[in-house]
Amino acid sequence: MIYIKTQEEIEKMRRSGKILALIMEEVGRKIAPGVNTEELDKLAEELVFSNGGKPTFKGQGEKDNPYPATLCASLNNEIVHSIPSAEKIIKAGDLVKIDMGIEIDGFITDMARTFEVGSVSEEAHKLVRATREALDAGISKIKAGAKLSEYGTAVEARARADGYSVIRDLVGHGVGKKLHEDPQIPNYRSGWRDVVLKEGMTLALEPMINAGSRYIKLVTDGWTFVTKDGKLSAHFEDTVAVTKKGCEILTRI
Repeated sequence: MIYIKTQEEIEKMRRSGKILALIMEEVGRKIAPGVNTEELDKLAEELVFSNGGKPTFKGQGEKDNPYPATLCASLNNEIVHSIPSAEKIIKAGDLVKIDMGIEIDGFITDMARTFEVGSVSEEAHKLVRATREALDAGISKIKAGAKLSEYGTAVEARARADGYSVIRDLVGHGVGKKLHEDPQIPNYRSGWRDVVLKEGMTLALEPMINAGSRYIKLVTDGWTFVTKDGKLSAHFEDTVAVTKKGCEILTRI
C-alpha cells in the first residue's frame, strides 16, 4: 500500500532531508586518502545525534545479522551496503559511495552520493557523471499523473547512452514513516505493474549503475553487494516528494 503524506508530514521530511544533506556534505569533506570508513561512520553518527536525529540504517535487517552502522561506505566495485571498517582505508583514485538515512520527528529521508577521491581514472569520472545525470533524468519525469515507468526508462536511457548497465536486482523505494515503503522503483524500463504517481508520494530514487555488466553478488558478510565482474559501480540517491507539476527534492540544499 502506498502511503500519501500530508503537507505537515512532508514538512517534517523536508527538515529531515535538509539535515541529512548537510551531514552528507560534512562526511564528504572528510573523505581523503588515508581515512578509513569507520572514521566516516563515527562522524556521521555524531552529526545525526547532534542534530536531534536517529540513524535509520543501524539495526535494519534480520535479527541474527542486523546492520551495525550509521552509514554504508562502499568502495569501487562495491555497490551498496558495505559495512564501515577501520581496515578499509581510502586511497587516491577510489570511488567512495556513501548511503545513509536519518529519522527526524518520526519521518525518514534517504540519500546517497558517489565521491571521487583525488584524481580518478577517466572511466571512473565518466561513470560518476553518467550516474548523477541518470538520477536527474529520472527525477525530471516525476510529477503527479506520470507513470513510475517513465522514471526507470529515463534512467536506463542515460546509462545506456555511455554503454553502462543498470542494476536490476536492487531498486529504489517509497520512504517516510518507514525506510522501505511501497512502491518498489526499478531504475530501468520494467514489466512490473506500473504505478501512476500522486501528489504527496515520497520516493527514494537511487540509480546504481555499473561500468561492466549488470550482474551482482552478495559477499559473505551478508550485506555488501559487489559487481560480479569486478568493474566499477556508482550510486546516487535522493528523496523526493511528488507535486502537481513535478517534484521537490528533499535531500538537496
